[in-house]
Order: sequence, then structure tokens, then C-alpha cells
Amino acid sequence: MSVIISGIQQIGIGIPDVEQAWAWYRKAFGMNIPIFDEAAEANLMLPYTGGKPHQRRAVLALNAQGGSGMEIWQYTSRTPQPPAERPLLGDLGISICRMKAHDVEKAFEGLTHKGIETLSPAPVPGPDAQNTFFLEDPYGNPFQVTSHTDWFTHKGLATGGVLGCSIGVSSVDRSLPFYQEILGYDQVLYDVSGTFEELSVLPGGADEFRRVLLTHSQPRKGKFSRMLGQSEIELIQVLNRQPKKIFEGRFWGDLGYIHLCFDIHGMSELRELCKEKNYPFTVDSGQSLGKEFDMGEAAGHFSYIEDPDGTLIEFVEAHKIPIAKKIGWYLDLRKRAPEKPLPNWMLKALSLNKVKD
Repeated sequence: MSVIISGIQQIGIGIPDVEQAWAWYRKAFGMNIPIFDEAAEANLMLPYTGGKPHQRRAVLALNAQGGSGMEIWQYTSRTPQPPAERPLLGDLGISICRMKAHDVEKAFEGLTHKGIETLSPAPVPGPDAQNTFFLEDPYGNPFQVTSHTDWFTHKGLATGGVLGCSIGVSSVDRSLPFYQEILGYDQVLYDVSGTFEELSVLPGGADEFRRVLLTHSQPRKGKFSRMLGQSEIELIQVLNRQPKKIFEGRFWGDLGYIHLCFDIHGMSELRELCKEKNYPFTVDSGQSLGKEFDMGEAAGHFSYIEDPDGTLIEFVEAHKIPIAKKIGWYLDLRKRAPEKPLPNWMLKALSLNKVKD
């Protein structure tokens, strides 16, 4: 069986307070379907947590309209640390979470009506000529709202889930093979250089950049492909200053965007592919535990690799997920054909777990 990437499962966000943060993400982006909510010890990420395990709480939340999720992640055994200096656009690592909207102007109006301030005074065109705007969560993490046509369902919400992210790289040319050959982002939507009006509202956004927006030319396959949908990754290289590493001197799980996670099938084959491309697994729950990783409400196998600049990419091969926790309905994914999407009715049933504010 070859490797199947169903899509971006989630973007990890290190925050100081899970309850507070999740309430904000529900209000702003409709991220109200929990796949898991677990407090436990993170004991397999030792290369990135100072060689010691730490206690944490994590919530994986989705939007009913589709798109990728957010893993809202909080240390509970230590105080999560901010960067020594505020990151500037183009610094190395994940810098912006991209959210998709049916209508960017309506999404802007909807957020303003909710009392959520935006960084952009109004939506403006990006390099693809589509209107876009930026805002920050209460912790200073930048978000970009942009239009998209790929939706799982329509629930009347202004935004869907996560579309992708922007990643600061030291060299676009050096990073492209990693994202194209391992992650399948083989289609370039734009490749532009210069200064950009819409970025000027971000810290460091007035600098000169090379920006390459990537997507995948073929539809994703796999169990969750219909819900996760099409995704995009923008590589950003700053041209007129030396970038810094966003997580330099800090732990994975500290404040900011901590990883980008993909839902996959075929972990053994992926391990060999990454090794062949000189990006070996740096964390591998299957090798460490010799069994599946259990998160209480969900279970599976996870691993990590680093992109050429050290940005963490996670892979998850899910074995069990809750469909309707209230009635004890948990789905064993190992009994289903890996390339076939789960039926829409089953994915829609995840909304039975929705948190109502």
C-alpha cells in the first residue's frame, strides 16, 4: 500500500489557556466540534521538550463546514514561553494560519459585528487577485481569511476550518522539493517577489519577500479527505533581512504555531520515503511504544519530521475516533478501506459532539 495523505488534519497552536482560547476560536471561526479533549503527559516529544516529559492538555477542534482542524495545546506542568522577540513575517517557522471563507467581505463584516478587531482595515487583493484580510487571536497569533470554493457542507457560518498556513523559509528553492515530493504540494498557484500591500499590517510585513503558494493538483484520497478538503501552503522568504527561528531556544508546545499535522495512511511506507529523501522521522510513536498511541477518545500512530529549516511536520495515522460520544459510538478505522472516504452522513454525525456557547 502506498502512502495516502487525506489532507491537513490540524495546525497546532501553543496557548496559555485552553478554555479561553477554544472559546475564542469557536466565536471567531466556528471551531466547535471536539475530536478529543485530553489531559495527559507528553512523553514522546523529548527531542523538543528539553529531554523531559511534561503535562499538557490538548483539544482537537473542527468546523462543521469542513477544512482542517486546530489542536489547541497548553502546558500544565510549566508556564509556556513566548519568543524573546516578537516574530517578524518571514522568520523561520509557521507564521500565519489561513482560514477559508465563502465570502471574504461577509466574513470581515461578521467578525466586526462580533466585536473581533482585524489588523486589516478592509479586505484587499492578494497576489491571486482574491480579497483577503488579517487578524490576530488574543495571544498575537496571526490569521489570514481568504476565499475558497472547496466545502464539505454549508452551515451558514462565515468561515470554515483551516485552509493551510504560511511558513517562513530561508530559501524557497531549497524548501520546494520537501513540500512537493513528501507532502504532495506539486502545483504552484503563484510565485511572486516584492513588497505587498496586504502584508503591511503584519509585524515585518513591509519588507521584501518571495512568496510561493502551493496546492495539490490531485484531489486528496482517504477516510477524511472529503471533510479536510483541499489545502494550501505558502512559503515566504524574506529578501532584505536575515530571518530568525521562531522557536529558537524554546520548547515545542510553547506559545505560537507549533506544528502542521497531516492525516495519513501507510506510516511504514512514509517512514521509508522520508528516510530516502533525507528527512528521517525525529519522533515515532510506533517505534517508541511498539503499539498505538492512545489519547483516550482517539488512538493511532504519530510521527514528526523537520522541514529544511526545522519547522515541525506531524503525521497521524488514526485508528479510532469518536463519532458520537454521547451514545458511545467510536469508529475503528482499521476495518475500513484506506483509500475510500468515509460517507458524508458519518462525517456529518461528528456535529453531534458540537459544543454550544
